[in-house]
Amino acid sequence: MSRKNAPVSFLSGYRLMWIMVMFDLPVHSRQAQREATKFRQFLLDRGFEMNQFSIYLRFCKGKEQYEAHVRAIEQNLPSHGHVQILAFTDKQYENIRIYRGKARGDSRKSPNQLALF
Repeated sequence: MSRKNAPVSFLSGYRLMWIMVMFDLPVHSRQAQREATKFRQFLLDRGFEMNQFSIYLRFCKGKEQYEAHVRAIEQNLPSHGHVQILAFTDKQYENIRIYRGKARGDSRKSPNQLALF
């Protein structure tokens, strides 16, 4: 098969995606605190990992999986506060610079192939 007609690899860094959920939720009352905790727990249960206290990340195999997660998040939004969802490719994720204090940390790596299935 010629290079021109070769199939595009499913595991292309341009097809693999990350979802970032960022939120600012009120915690001024016990009820608001419970609702914020419930939303954070929902994200953890869906396979997101906490990047910072109100920023959660999750790796996706493609646009379809991303859309499924967005629909689930929309169905579980808290009644108050702000939630933002950002998608970016694995190739873009490689460019994230991480600092711990003034020292530059190691870049985060994508999950290996075994974690995908």
